[in-house]
Amino acid sequence: MTSTEAAVAAHLNAILRCYTREAAVPVAAGLLQLAVGSSLLTARVEHASRSGWHQFTEILVDGVQPAPEELVRLLSAGNDPAEVDDLAARTAESVRNVAYFVDAGETDRGPGRFLEIEQALLFGQLNHPAPKSRDGLSGAELARYSPELGGRFAVHWFEADTELVSSDQVAGAPSLQGLDAVQLMGALAGITPSAGRVLIPAHPWQAAALRQRPRVAKLIEDGRVKELGPHGAQWYPTSSMRTLYHPDLPVMLKLSLGLRISDVRRESTPTELRRGLEVYRLLDAAYNAGTATAHPRFTLVRDPAWIALDEGGPTLTGLDVAVREVPSDVNSYACLAGLVAPRPDRLSRLSEFAADDPAAWVASYIDSVLIPMLHLYAETGIGLEAHQQNTLVRLDGLGRIKGGAYRDNQGYYLASSYLRGLLAVTGLRDSALAVVDDSTVDDHLTCNLLYNQALAVVGCLAADGVADEAELLDVVRDRLILALPLLQAAGPDGDRLARRWLTADTLPCQANLSTVYLNIPNPLTA
Repeated sequence: MTSTEAAVAAHLNAILRCYTREAAVPVAAGLLQLAVGSSLLTARVEHASRSGWHQFTEILVDGVQPAPEELVRLLSAGNDPAEVDDLAARTAESVRNVAYFVDAGETDRGPGRFLEIEQALLFGQLNHPAPKSRDGLSGAELARYSPELGGRFAVHWFEADTELVSSDQVAGAPSLQGLDAVQLMGALAGITPSAGRVLIPAHPWQAAALRQRPRVAKLIEDGRVKELGPHGAQWYPTSSMRTLYHPDLPVMLKLSLGLRISDVRRESTPTELRRGLEVYRLLDAAYNAGTATAHPRFTLVRDPAWIALDEGGPTLTGLDVAVREVPSDVNSYACLAGLVAPRPDRLSRLSEFAADDPAAWVASYIDSVLIPMLHLYAETGIGLEAHQQNTLVRLDGLGRIKGGAYRDNQGYYLASSYLRGLLAVTGLRDSALAVVDDSTVDDHLTCNLLYNQALAVVGCLAADGVADEAELLDVVRDRLILALPLLQAAGPDGDRLARRWLTADTLPCQANLSTVYLNIPNPLTA
């Protein structure tokens, strides 16, 4: 199979997975036939999955294999025409990018297992029609900035008048090495700013885009912001593209990036920058003491500082950075998305690690990664938007689980019933966390923790043929049942969400052919 054929097959599979889930189409081994408008869609079901990880071949429309963007148009008929046009264009771009990544093969990646797995998501999310769209990056830019191609580059530095810049940091954070946010930027750049000026890094793509923004262009014209160009270390992009890592430095940089990656522009907001520090301070105040005691092998990766050009007002300009700590044993951590990612003509890394005893690996995963997240929610009301890319699994040299972690300064929900207690700890008048109704947090956690994360482990192992899916789903159920007393003791109604997963006929899940939530059959009770 050529690289283009592999990319087309992967996207046709992803689109059909999306459609069968969103249209509630039953999928069973054998021949699938669907009347869509005046057309007949047929596909051979090689693997039917309760977790949604179906595997299709021979996907045809009226007897002919469609281009992925054509299949998007056919299956999205009736949606907003402009949105369909946009999704079709992004799908075509994603196919081209994946073909490029597959054709490049095992490119020269950064040192260590952490980077190897961060940079290995060739095909992207398996339930998205355009997982590798990059808003029209050119070939040269794609090669330079893409983790899948072993990208590496120096960040682009700007110097701004101090009064235009906001910053904050957690005093005494070990990764800052005694520096505040402003001093840290100078150390990372390896240059000293002019008097009355502050250094701020930007992703090179973002630096070029910022010059086209009227507010920033005016500041540059007036001499209040000055471009200094690339300086300092060569950073490696991680799986998110905008979070950069260097193996010799104690911090990562999470930069704003105005590209639409999949379907979201990746620029930070002032609230998100504050959110990382609020969580850090809550952890220092032992707000999660019960979870930390019950699950000492699970951690939250902390963001101890940030700095941003904001013109002295509440709105950012797209020139900002959140500083993220690097775990001391970083090469024992593996991004879940990289573990379950398919590889051309090979098993996923997860299946290689878990093949000897997949049931034991799944049990350890539920105990070490999923249950701690549920415990944190029960104890503190903090819900983690722990999708595959934000979930880290800590592994030993043989791929056995030693623990887990969560990383992100955006994805923190707070159940509104817990707000009063949280503010009593912080002493603040409000919270930077996304405060929403408890039921809304429950729905988001179901989508991310259960479907996107835990059931991805089950689905991947079953699709690779190393385990029986029904047996692994039973393992998930058993480990959740065993955890119920612990969750119940963690907080008011603390076992509510786990019991819902164990008993509900349907559960909420996010659609990707359209931007809605829908209820789909619960694999744990099917």
